[in-house]
Amino acid sequence: MSRRQKILATLAILAALFAFGVVMFGAFVRLSNAGLSCPDWPTCYGQVTWPGHAHEIARADAQFPDRPYESGKAWREQVHRFLAGSLGVMVLAIALIAGWASRWRRWAVMLAAILAVGGVSCYMHGRFEPSALLSVGAIGLPLLAGLSLPAAAAQRLAIVVLGVVIFQAMLGMWTVTLLLRPVVVMGHLLGGITTFALLAYVALRMAGVGGQRSVELQAQRHWVAVGIVLVALQIALGGWTSSNYAALACGTDFPTCLGQWAPPTDFGAGFTLSRGIGVNYEGGVLDMAARSAIQIVHRIGALVVFCYLGWLSHRLARRGLRRHAVAVALILLLQVALGVSNVHFGLPLPVATAHNGGAALLLFSLIATLAALQRPLNWARDGHALVQP
Repeated sequence: MSRRQKILATLAILAALFAFGVVMFGAFVRLSNAGLSCPDWPTCYGQVTWPGHAHEIARADAQFPDRPYESGKAWREQVHRFLAGSLGVMVLAIALIAGWASRWRRWAVMLAAILAVGGVSCYMHGRFEPSALLSVGAIGLPLLAGLSLPAAAAQRLAIVVLGVVIFQAMLGMWTVTLLLRPVVVMGHLLGGITTFALLAYVALRMAGVGGQRSVELQAQRHWVAVGIVLVALQIALGGWTSSNYAALACGTDFPTCLGQWAPPTDFGAGFTLSRGIGVNYEGGVLDMAARSAIQIVHRIGALVVFCYLGWLSHRLARRGLRRHAVAVALILLLQVALGVSNVHFGLPLPVATAHNGGAALLLFSLIATLAALQRPLNWARDGHALVQP
């Protein structure tokens, strides 16, 4: 392993850990109803940080009369932006190292960063069309550079993740400008989880996880991949539940809903993705029947995931992957307990935040299992790129 490859592996590990922290803090911000505590983006009431002095607060209230300043919430939103920006810098460094051997990929990554900064600048000055064009270029360049790299999947993804992070920043902007539109909030959650998942996979593979050559064990990758898809879909359902304020739509009843096995529901309204521009979704706009429908589907999804991952854990344990099987099973049980506790105790903030973290850890346990089932990396040099036999 070359010095640059060691640096890449170390950075990927640090970035994955940092991304998990950003996901957790983002959940804390959303669940504490602080998602619109800064009505502008990327500034907060026109400031780089947030108003702190009396005259700054007075100016903020005068500038945004429809969104009075709340000192207990604004700092949460802006600190989350700082953390996300720091993660973006780390991902940029990872992408540069991963593509450094190729001149055009190196310049593609740097140009993507420049276009992203230009897009933010145009947006802040009200030039929305140029901002959108620059942002599309900033997202597309890392995707093109990474996917065309003749190297192991981990190194390609190390570049691709930069495009994901830039798109995630756009989702963060739209979360504010579109007033917590549920499909955007759900997408923002998925973007954060995707960033964490990609960085985790890169970190695991670069750190040397893998090496199963057994045909029987490698055949289990397909079953693990199905588990990853199911968990991702359930996370999306969880994001939809949260963004529509449907977590307590069934009251504190479990497994029944509002004391019934079949309460009034409106699945059509509950799963309408778009309701027009200009609607403020803070607090939710759906009636109880629509929210109950969302909550019931989320519970059904949880049951499907529980059954499948329980079967998968048993299958993996019987084939010698006992540690991975136990990890998946334990995190699965913890996640179910947190979900039930959310309902029973009325969605306490620490439990709700931990439930988001549990979802990320459950996905990580499956990604770690998938990485362990991959063929070993061959650290041979091919234009300074990793090759996989």
